[in-house]
Amino acid sequence: MNIKLRKSLSALAIGGAASIAMLTAAPTSAVAEAAKAQGNTPACVAIWQKSGWVKKTGYARNDCGRRMRYRIDWSYGADGRCFTVDPGQTISSTVPKAPRKFNGASYC
Repeated sequence: MNIKLRKSLSALAIGGAASIAMLTAAPTSAVAEAAKAQGNTPACVAIWQKSGWVKKTGYARNDCGRRMRYRIDWSYGADGRCFTVDPGQTISSTVPKAPRKFNGASYC
């Protein structure tokens, strides 16, 4: 009976370690994906997107402390229009979901 209990505990420990490794690896890939989608704006510009059933919207918020001029950058079609963005302001651009890809924000 002790041998079965040890094997069960050993399997549980290995499974738990694998789960922890997966949890710690997930943010790294998410950070890499966000960095890839930053565009050519500095890191102080916060970017994100939200997807619906038919459309997706890209957002960029100026957290830099100075006025900047940028737009939302999309693949496979036209980019969003150019905005002059004061510190703390957020811009957005909405496009059809497919086949567009969110590339972040770019200077204009």
